[in-house]
Amino acid sequence: MPNVTANGITHHYEQQGAGEPLILIPYLAADNACYAFQVADYAKHFACISLDLRGTGESASSEEPYSTEDLADDVAAAMAALKIKRAHVIGLSLGAAVGMWLAAKHRDRVVSLSLHSGWDRSDPFLKTVVQGWQVMAGGLSDVAGMVIQGIFPWCFTPELYAAKPEYIESLADFVRGRPRQTLEAFILQSGAVMEHDATAALSSITAPTQITFGRHDLVTSTRFAQPLTQAIPTSELHVFADCSHAPIYENVAAFNEVSLAFLKRHAG
Repeated sequence: MPNVTANGITHHYEQQGAGEPLILIPYLAADNACYAFQVADYAKHFACISLDLRGTGESASSEEPYSTEDLADDVAAAMAALKIKRAHVIGLSLGAAVGMWLAAKHRDRVVSLSLHSGWDRSDPFLKTVVQGWQVMAGGLSDVAGMVIQGIFPWCFTPELYAAKPEYIESLADFVRGRPRQTLEAFILQSGAVMEHDATAALSSITAPTQITFGRHDLVTSTRFAQPLTQAIPTSELHVFADCSHAPIYENVAAFNEVSLAFLKRHAG
Protein backbone atom coordinates (compact mmCIF):
# COMPACT_ATOMS: atom_id res chain seq x y z
CA MET A 1 0.00 0.00 0.00
CA PRO A 2 1.95 3.11 -1.17
CA ASN A 3 1.84 6.13 1.11
CA VAL A 4 3.42 9.56 1.04
CA THR A 5 3.70 12.22 3.76
CA ALA A 6 2.39 15.63 2.73
CA ASN A 7 2.17 18.55 5.14
CA GLY A 8 2.70 16.17 8.04
CA ILE A 9 -0.22 13.94 7.04
CA THR A 10 0.15 10.43 5.65
CA HIS A 11 -1.63 10.16 2.31
CA HIS A 12 -2.42 6.90 0.55
CA TYR A 13 -2.30 6.76 -3.24
CA GLU A 14 -2.54 4.27 -6.08
CA GLN A 15 -0.62 4.40 -9.35
CA GLN A 16 -1.46 2.75 -12.67
CA GLY A 17 -0.22 3.11 -16.22
CA ALA A 18 2.80 4.81 -17.75
CA GLY A 19 3.48 8.12 -19.42
CA GLU A 20 3.07 11.71 -18.30
CA PRO A 21 1.78 11.98 -14.71
CA LEU A 22 -1.95 12.51 -14.22
CA ILE A 23 -3.14 13.41 -10.72
CA LEU A 24 -6.75 12.41 -9.94
CA ILE A 25 -8.35 14.22 -7.00
CA PRO A 26 -11.45 12.58 -5.44
CA TYR A 27 -14.78 14.19 -4.65
CA LEU A 28 -16.56 14.54 -1.30
CA ALA A 29 -16.60 11.40 0.90
CA ALA A 30 -14.75 9.36 -1.74
CA ASP A 31 -11.36 7.70 -1.93
CA ASN A 32 -8.95 7.13 -4.82
CA ALA A 33 -11.07 4.33 -6.32
CA CYS A 34 -13.82 6.76 -7.33
CA TYR A 35 -12.22 7.14 -10.77
CA ALA A 36 -12.07 3.40 -11.46
CA PHE A 37 -14.14 3.74 -14.66
CA GLN A 38 -11.77 6.42 -15.95
CA VAL A 39 -8.38 5.06 -14.92
CA ALA A 40 -8.96 1.97 -17.05
CA ASP A 41 -8.84 4.24 -20.12
CA TYR A 42 -6.52 6.97 -18.85
CA ALA A 43 -3.80 4.50 -17.81
CA LYS A 44 -3.33 3.49 -21.44
CA HIS A 45 -1.82 6.93 -22.04
CA PHE A 46 -0.80 8.40 -18.65
CA ALA A 47 0.74 7.42 -15.33
CA CYS A 48 -2.36 7.83 -13.16
CA ILE A 49 -1.78 8.80 -9.52
CA SER A 50 -5.05 8.65 -7.57
CA LEU A 51 -4.86 10.20 -4.09
CA ASP A 52 -6.84 9.69 -0.92
CA LEU A 53 -7.38 13.19 0.47
CA ARG A 54 -6.88 13.68 4.20
CA GLY A 55 -9.64 12.00 6.19
CA THR A 56 -10.66 9.65 3.38
CA GLY A 57 -9.71 6.17 2.25
CA GLU A 58 -6.50 5.07 3.92
CA SER A 59 -5.08 8.56 4.48
CA ALA A 60 -4.73 9.98 7.97
CA SER A 61 -7.32 12.42 9.28
CA SER A 62 -7.02 16.02 10.34
CA GLU A 63 -8.46 17.08 13.68
CA GLU A 64 -8.69 20.79 12.84
CA PRO A 65 -10.86 22.49 10.20
CA TYR A 66 -9.21 22.96 6.82
CA SER A 67 -10.00 24.49 3.45
CA THR A 68 -9.98 23.45 -0.18
CA GLU A 69 -6.85 25.56 -0.47
CA ASP A 70 -5.21 23.46 2.27
CA LEU A 71 -6.12 20.31 0.35
CA ALA A 72 -4.47 21.76 -2.76
CA ASP A 73 -1.33 22.39 -0.74
CA ASP A 74 -1.49 18.74 0.37
CA VAL A 75 -1.57 17.61 -3.26
CA ALA A 76 1.35 19.88 -4.16
CA ALA A 77 3.35 18.54 -1.22
CA ALA A 78 2.53 14.97 -2.22
CA MET A 79 3.73 15.69 -5.76
CA ALA A 80 6.98 17.10 -4.39
CA ALA A 81 7.49 14.06 -2.14
CA LEU A 82 6.87 11.74 -5.09
CA LYS A 83 9.29 13.82 -7.21
CA ILE A 84 6.57 14.72 -9.71
CA LYS A 85 7.61 18.09 -11.09
CA ARG A 86 4.60 18.63 -13.34
CA ALA A 87 1.37 16.75 -13.99
CA HIS A 88 -2.01 16.90 -15.60
CA VAL A 89 -4.66 17.41 -12.91
CA ILE A 90 -8.26 16.22 -12.93
CA GLY A 91 -10.97 16.56 -10.31
CA LEU A 92 -14.73 16.29 -10.00
CA SER A 93 -16.80 18.35 -7.56
CA LEU A 94 -14.61 18.74 -4.44
CA GLY A 95 -11.74 17.45 -6.58
CA ALA A 96 -12.36 20.31 -9.00
CA ALA A 97 -12.37 22.84 -6.16
CA VAL A 98 -9.02 21.49 -4.98
CA GLY A 99 -7.69 21.39 -8.53
CA MET A 100 -8.40 25.05 -9.21
CA TRP A 101 -6.53 26.08 -6.08
CA LEU A 102 -3.63 23.82 -7.06
CA ALA A 103 -3.41 25.34 -10.54
CA ALA A 104 -3.68 28.89 -9.17
CA LYS A 105 -1.10 28.57 -6.39
CA HIS A 106 1.29 26.05 -7.94
CA ARG A 107 1.12 27.00 -11.61
CA ASP A 108 4.50 25.49 -12.45
CA ARG A 109 3.24 22.05 -11.38
CA VAL A 110 0.12 21.87 -13.56
CA VAL A 111 0.37 20.94 -17.26
CA SER A 112 -3.36 20.86 -17.86
CA LEU A 113 -6.39 21.20 -15.60
CA SER A 114 -9.71 19.36 -15.83
CA LEU A 115 -12.54 20.76 -13.70
CA HIS A 116 -15.66 18.60 -13.75
CA SER A 117 -18.84 19.67 -11.92
CA GLY A 118 -16.89 22.45 -10.22
CA TRP A 119 -17.78 25.85 -8.83
CA ASP A 120 -15.96 29.09 -8.06
CA ARG A 121 -17.48 29.73 -4.64
CA SER A 122 -20.22 28.16 -2.58
CA ASP A 123 -23.56 29.94 -2.81
CA PRO A 124 -26.51 29.68 -0.37
CA PHE A 125 -28.16 26.86 -2.35
CA LEU A 126 -25.04 24.68 -2.42
CA LYS A 127 -24.40 25.32 1.26
CA THR A 128 -27.96 24.33 2.15
CA VAL A 129 -27.67 21.06 0.24
CA VAL A 130 -24.38 20.15 1.92
CA GLN A 131 -25.75 21.08 5.35
CA GLY A 132 -28.56 18.63 4.68
CA TRP A 133 -26.00 15.91 3.99
CA GLN A 134 -24.31 16.71 7.29
CA VAL A 135 -27.61 16.37 9.16
CA MET A 136 -28.39 13.07 7.45
CA ALA A 137 -24.90 11.70 8.12
CA GLY A 138 -25.28 12.58 11.79
CA GLY A 139 -28.73 11.04 11.99
CA LEU A 140 -27.62 7.82 10.36
CA SER A 141 -24.20 7.77 12.03
CA ASP A 142 -23.11 6.29 8.72
CA VAL A 143 -21.39 8.32 5.99
CA ALA A 144 -21.72 5.58 3.36
CA GLY A 145 -25.45 5.28 4.01
CA MET A 146 -25.81 9.04 3.72
CA VAL A 147 -23.95 9.03 0.40
CA ILE A 148 -26.32 6.41 -1.02
CA GLN A 149 -29.55 7.91 0.35
CA GLY A 150 -28.61 11.58 0.39
CA ILE A 151 -25.96 12.33 -2.23
CA PHE A 152 -26.80 9.80 -4.97
CA PRO A 153 -30.12 11.49 -5.91
CA TRP A 154 -28.22 14.71 -6.59
CA CYS A 155 -25.62 12.87 -8.70
CA PHE A 156 -27.86 10.91 -11.07
CA THR A 157 -30.92 11.72 -13.15
CA PRO A 158 -34.34 10.18 -12.40
CA GLU A 159 -34.07 8.54 -15.80
CA LEU A 160 -30.98 6.60 -14.73
CA TYR A 161 -32.71 5.40 -11.56
CA ALA A 162 -35.67 4.22 -13.64
CA ALA A 163 -33.72 2.62 -16.49
CA LYS A 164 -30.88 1.01 -14.57
CA PRO A 165 -31.82 0.31 -10.93
CA GLU A 166 -29.35 -2.58 -10.83
CA TYR A 167 -26.55 -0.21 -11.87
CA ILE A 168 -27.46 2.22 -9.08
CA GLU A 169 -27.39 -0.69 -6.63
CA SER A 170 -23.97 -1.77 -7.90
CA LEU A 171 -22.66 1.75 -7.27
CA ALA A 172 -24.18 1.59 -3.78
CA ASP A 173 -22.40 -1.70 -3.16
CA PHE A 174 -19.17 -0.09 -4.34
CA VAL A 175 -19.59 2.75 -1.82
CA ARG A 176 -20.32 0.29 1.00
CA GLY A 177 -17.20 -1.70 0.12
CA ARG A 178 -14.73 1.18 0.32
CA PRO A 179 -12.80 2.21 3.49
CA ARG A 180 -15.17 3.87 5.94
CA GLN A 181 -15.00 7.63 6.40
CA THR A 182 -15.74 8.71 9.96
CA LEU A 183 -18.51 11.17 10.67
CA GLU A 184 -15.98 13.60 12.12
CA ALA A 185 -13.86 13.45 8.96
CA PHE A 186 -16.92 13.99 6.76
CA ILE A 187 -18.01 17.04 8.75
CA LEU A 188 -14.56 18.59 8.30
CA GLN A 189 -14.42 17.77 4.59
CA SER A 190 -17.95 18.97 3.87
CA GLY A 191 -17.17 22.10 5.86
CA ALA A 192 -14.35 22.81 3.40
CA VAL A 193 -16.87 22.39 0.56
CA MET A 194 -19.25 24.92 2.10
CA GLU A 195 -16.50 27.47 2.68
CA HIS A 196 -14.92 27.10 -0.76
CA ASP A 197 -14.22 30.44 -2.46
CA ALA A 198 -11.53 30.57 -5.13
CA THR A 199 -12.83 33.62 -6.99
CA ALA A 200 -9.78 35.76 -6.24
CA ALA A 201 -7.38 33.02 -7.35
CA LEU A 202 -8.94 31.87 -10.63
CA SER A 203 -7.30 34.55 -12.78
CA SER A 204 -3.91 33.14 -11.73
CA ILE A 205 -4.61 29.87 -13.56
CA THR A 206 -2.58 29.67 -16.76
CA ALA A 207 -2.82 25.97 -17.60
CA PRO A 208 -5.14 24.86 -20.41
CA THR A 209 -8.40 24.08 -18.59
CA GLN A 210 -11.36 21.90 -19.46
CA ILE A 211 -14.59 22.77 -17.62
CA THR A 212 -17.56 20.40 -17.80
CA PHE A 213 -21.02 20.17 -16.28
CA GLY A 214 -23.98 17.84 -16.42
CA ARG A 215 -26.99 19.56 -17.97
CA HIS A 216 -29.28 18.25 -15.20
CA ASP A 217 -26.98 18.99 -12.28
CA LEU A 218 -28.54 21.19 -9.59
CA VAL A 219 -25.78 21.24 -6.97
CA THR A 220 -23.07 22.62 -9.23
CA SER A 221 -25.22 23.54 -12.19
CA THR A 222 -24.26 25.52 -15.26
CA ARG A 223 -24.90 28.65 -13.17
CA PHE A 224 -21.20 28.29 -12.36
CA ALA A 225 -20.10 28.03 -15.99
CA GLN A 226 -19.83 31.74 -16.71
CA PRO A 227 -17.92 32.67 -13.53
CA LEU A 228 -15.37 29.93 -14.22
CA THR A 229 -14.91 30.41 -17.95
CA GLN A 230 -14.70 34.19 -17.67
CA ALA A 231 -12.12 34.03 -14.87
CA ILE A 232 -9.95 31.36 -16.54
CA PRO A 233 -8.99 32.68 -20.00
CA THR A 234 -7.39 29.39 -21.04
CA SER A 235 -10.59 27.41 -20.48
CA GLU A 236 -13.02 25.54 -22.70
CA LEU A 237 -16.52 24.37 -21.77
CA HIS A 238 -18.42 21.13 -22.40
CA VAL A 239 -21.89 20.18 -21.11
CA PHE A 240 -23.02 16.56 -20.92
CA ALA A 241 -26.63 16.78 -22.05
CA ASP A 242 -27.92 13.59 -20.42
CA CYS A 243 -26.14 13.77 -17.05
CA SER A 244 -26.48 15.25 -13.60
CA HIS A 245 -23.63 15.85 -11.15
CA ALA A 246 -21.67 12.65 -11.87
CA PRO A 247 -21.11 12.12 -15.61
CA ILE A 248 -18.20 9.86 -14.65
CA TYR A 249 -20.82 7.22 -13.81
CA GLU A 250 -23.94 8.29 -15.70
CA ASN A 251 -22.33 8.31 -19.15
CA VAL A 252 -18.90 6.73 -18.78
CA ALA A 253 -18.21 6.41 -22.50
CA ALA A 254 -18.99 10.06 -23.31
CA PHE A 255 -17.16 11.38 -20.27
CA ASN A 256 -14.04 9.33 -20.96
CA GLU A 257 -14.03 10.29 -24.63
CA VAL A 258 -14.33 14.02 -23.98
CA SER A 259 -11.95 14.17 -21.01
CA LEU A 260 -9.31 11.91 -22.54
CA ALA A 261 -9.34 13.83 -25.83
CA PHE A 262 -8.55 17.01 -23.88
CA LEU A 263 -5.76 15.33 -21.91
CA LYS A 264 -4.16 13.85 -25.01
CA ARG A 265 -4.37 17.17 -26.83
CA HIS A 266 -2.26 18.80 -24.14
CA ALA A 267 0.21 15.97 -23.63
CA GLY A 268 3.76 15.98 -24.89
